[in-house]
Amino acid sequence: MKIDLRRLDYLITRQIDDIEMIVAGTGYLPRTVIGVATFLLDNEGNIDLLTSKQQVTFERFIKPLLEVSS
Repeated sequence: MKIDLRRLDYLITRQIDDIEMIVAGTGYLPRTVIGVATFLLDNEGNIDLLTSKQQVTFERFIKPLLEVSS
């Protein structure tokens, strides 16, 4: 999957409410999702650098938010 880095940046800087909403009641913290998204942004969207736990966070929260606005 090719990640739109501008969209990812927008997500973590302007759509914190969406992240908080998708995480609510899951036991995950919004800052965890933001941290994984920031790591991806810093590494040019290279998903292969994510740990298995980070990949779960990406698949469960970040990817759906990126796909909604694509």
